[in-house]
Amino acid sequence: MPDSWAREEPAIPIPAFLSQLAVSGVAVLVIVALAAAARLARPNPPLDEAAARALLADDFPDAHIDRVWLAADGAAALARSGARALYLFRLGDAWVARDLPWSEVAAAPVRDGRLHLRLSDVSPRLARPVLAGWSPEAA
Repeated sequence: MPDSWAREEPAIPIPAFLSQLAVSGVAVLVIVALAAAARLARPNPPLDEAAARALLADDFPDAHIDRVWLAADGAAALARSGARALYLFRLGDAWVARDLPWSEVAAAPVRDGRLHLRLSDVSPRLARPVLAGWSPEAA
């Protein structure tokens, strides 16, 4: 048994420990702030016909686009390419393109001024554009 019960000194002095804890806390807050800022979407300008054609040409380089309908809010476009329909819509801060048979698009219902497309891999909200001048017969 030891002769005296002397107090042991902590391995790290208390003021140094608190300083390290504060610096670590600030570092974590900076990392969290950077991660939050990285998730902010960049604003995309509304689509016009030239931009829609260019974006569709990137995704479907061999498609000959006959006609383009733009959404009233500029967040989507529908194009006819022979027997295919090319649908372009905004998802987050990017543009996403899908192709469908034209017969499905021509038969899609229009309710409350919105064309209701059936896309299996995206939210139904994204597949309901308000297209200016939409008429499948005019295509």
